[in-house]
Amino acid sequence: MIIVMKIGTPEAEIDRVTEELHSHWNLTPEKIVGRYKVVIGLVGDTAELIPEQLQEMSPWIEQVLRVEQPFKRASREFRHGEASDVIVNTPLGVVHFGEHHPLVVVAGPCSVENEEMIVETARRVKAAGAKFLRGGAYKPRTSPYAFQGHGESALGLLAAAREATGLGIITEVMDTADLDKIAEVADVIQVGARNMQNFSLLKKVGAQEKPVLLKRGMSATIEEWLMAAEYILAAGNPHVILCERGIRTFDRQYARNTLDLSVVPVLRSLTHLPIMIDPSHGTGKAEYVPSMAMASIAAGADSLMIEVHPNPSRALSDGPQSLTPERFDRLMREELPPIIKVMGRSGELAPVPA
Repeated sequence: MIIVMKIGTPEAEIDRVTEELHSHWNLTPEKIVGRYKVVIGLVGDTAELIPEQLQEMSPWIEQVLRVEQPFKRASREFRHGEASDVIVNTPLGVVHFGEHHPLVVVAGPCSVENEEMIVETARRVKAAGAKFLRGGAYKPRTSPYAFQGHGESALGLLAAAREATGLGIITEVMDTADLDKIAEVADVIQVGARNMQNFSLLKKVGAQEKPVLLKRGMSATIEEWLMAAEYILAAGNPHVILCERGIRTFDRQYARNTLDLSVVPVLRSLTHLPIMIDPSHGTGKAEYVPSMAMASIAAGADSLMIEVHPNPSRALSDGPQSLTPERFDRLMREELPPIIKVMGRSGELAPVPA
């Protein structure tokens, strides 16, 4: 249930209504400040509440509405139709993820292999216009014999790349025991597809302040994905970015996964959270990544995550889906800008100042 306050409502009146909702009705109110109005989201047992009864609390209340979706905080209704703006502070400045902001590109290798490789890749993707470096320190792999990442030592290498370039860092957490040390390095903490429904992990990342990138599980429905986001939001962290990375369907002969681009307009109607697309995992083949990156922007995505490796044929993980720095540079400078312009996204992709 949400309460929409009228334009110009005094702050003291909003505070009074919020306090009464908490003390008298035993609800947990969340104040959401929009561009024009303030909305108070109500969390708790609202099934028996009568909207007209709440309407009488103040003449400044414009409307009382029920949120019908099972995902309450993640629902677009919860913010009265307004999109979220996830703000990330990086050494190069503030970056905004959201529907009304420039496209944000995240790029880098699947896993951190050594310092020379990760710093070189960071410099190349920064020069092409990426704002964040992705790189796995801890890698979930289907086979127990595959490269699992270097773990804690790789966090130091990511920190070195951040120091050398100023790029924001996005890296994955797999275990609650590693969260604190990952949060010391990462600007955005990734929860991978295999952990999308690891509810204890979701609660833990929701209890800390760093923004969270939540990837869709490979067999997850949209509602299951949004309910996973709800765990993070309910734990207190409002800074969640959703990432579509392909789902498993019946045809895996020609592509690694099926990249569900229809999810962009569907999510836009259901949730206020920013939407990222990962065409690298979504296709599994480097030759398909540029086309799907352009299609993602055309569908309305807020961000892209693209795997880039200086020598994909020698990559320790996911080499076949990684672009070379040269191919990534061409994508960023020649292919994406026209689509961005057509879609009316504010801002252009441009190299980040050194």
